[in-house]
Amino acid sequence: MRDLKKHELAAIEAVARRFSATREKASDLFDAYIMVAGKRVAVDIATLKRRGTGQVNGAKPRLRFDKVATRLIEHLQAAARETVPDGTTVLLTITAPIRLPAKTAVSLEEKLRTLLGRRSQGRDVKDTIHGNRVLIRLLRDESSRAPKMIGFVHNPDSDPRLLLNLTRELLGLLSAADGRRAPRLTGDRWLLLITGETSCLEAYRYVYSQLRAVTAFKKILMVFDDGRVEVLTE
Repeated sequence: MRDLKKHELAAIEAVARRFSATREKASDLFDAYIMVAGKRVAVDIATLKRRGTGQVNGAKPRLRFDKVATRLIEHLQAAARETVPDGTTVLLTITAPIRLPAKTAVSLEEKLRTLLGRRSQGRDVKDTIHGNRVLIRLLRDESSRAPKMIGFVHNPDSDPRLLLNLTRELLGLLSAADGRRAPRLTGDRWLLLITGETSCLEAYRYVYSQLRAVTAFKKILMVFDDGRVEVLTE
């Protein structure tokens, strides 16, 4: 059992208050245990990197979920399931509004096929397709259960690298935590993420909705500097 740092202790106490829970004695397997409604829950704790961009508008990702944006991402994800090899995850951002979705989809599929043909991971790839700025990052050596693609449609004033970085970090945390899974865990397992950036909550919720198959966590919680606790998904 590792010794929890001061901010980690404060975070687990905030979670205990949020769920009217009591702390239990920890073990060598997990960072903490809490008793919630008569059930013992194992808790892993991780601290997220601070990702302030220094830009007033760019610091808050503004995602778009209109029909055109949603259908484009779903189309690309369906294509990725057929073309992206196991162990690779494509992260993609595109600015809204998307005025030529069909042509944009075709161009992006061609772009991705070219990138996947390269052996090296390389740097982020920037492009402008039918008037929309695009940023693509390939993550290799990921879990075979990881999604083949996670795509974002966002307002032009959002920082796309922020979206890619927080996605990579969350995917890495979930994969690493699953690798430490106890073989005989009884009860639920939660992940507690400590962060000071409330502006990214919507983006984290969306990313986690794409990563549910990667993890066995019953809940993923975010605890902010002010003690507020948010559940990424119920």
